Amino acid sequence: MTKRIVITGTDTGIGKTVFSAGLVGLLDGFYWKPVQSGLDDETDSEAVARLAGLPPGRVLPEVYRLSKPLSPHRSAEIDGVAIEAARLSLPVLPGPLVIEGAGGLMVPLNRQTKFIDIFAQWRLPIILCARTALGTINHTLLSIEALRARSIPIIGLAFIGEEVADTQKTIVEFSGVPQLGRLPLLDPLTSETLREAMVAGFDLASIAGGE
Repeated sequence: MTKRIVITGTDTGIGKTVFSAGLVGLLDGFYWKPVQSGLDDETDSEAVARLAGLPPGRVLPEVYRLSKPLSPHRSAEIDGVAIEAARLSLPVLPGPLVIEGAGGLMVPLNRQTKFIDIFAQWRLPIILCARTALGTINHTLLSIEALRARSIPIIGLAFIGEEVADTQKTIVEFSGVPQLGRLPLLDPLTSETLREAMVAGFDLASIAGGE
């Protein structure tokens, strides 16, 4: 079966969309953001299409496009929409698929379901994006425990930010989850600088946990 990988993070705004763009570009695959909250600025799908240089049709349409940049459950309520977990069924595609969640693992989709519940149903391998900044040890280890409690497979960790060697080593040692690489904060952030950073920072052969 074609490789399908879920990208999630320890928090919102940590750079998982940029990482997703870099990964889907290296895989020459498809990208899917099932739930988008916030439509006033560039959406995550639009950012990935731009940064990965994907041709038309490689970015799948979102199932839910919600107007406010809030937790999906609240944004949906404001829009008068009910997010139904059954609608988030996995697409079948002829190439690799990178799926990006919204926010962190425990983000609610409605008043009964969190995104991690969907991940548990899918049983797809996860790459967990984590900051290197202060606080990341706690957030990352808690996220790993939550994934393991639900038997969700973890390919490894993608650190984002400046290198903090001891922090990264500590997380790997306590969790036993391998570090796949590190993506620095890029300025300027372009499709060219992103691809160069991904090639330099990550070994595609180590991202072999997809289906």
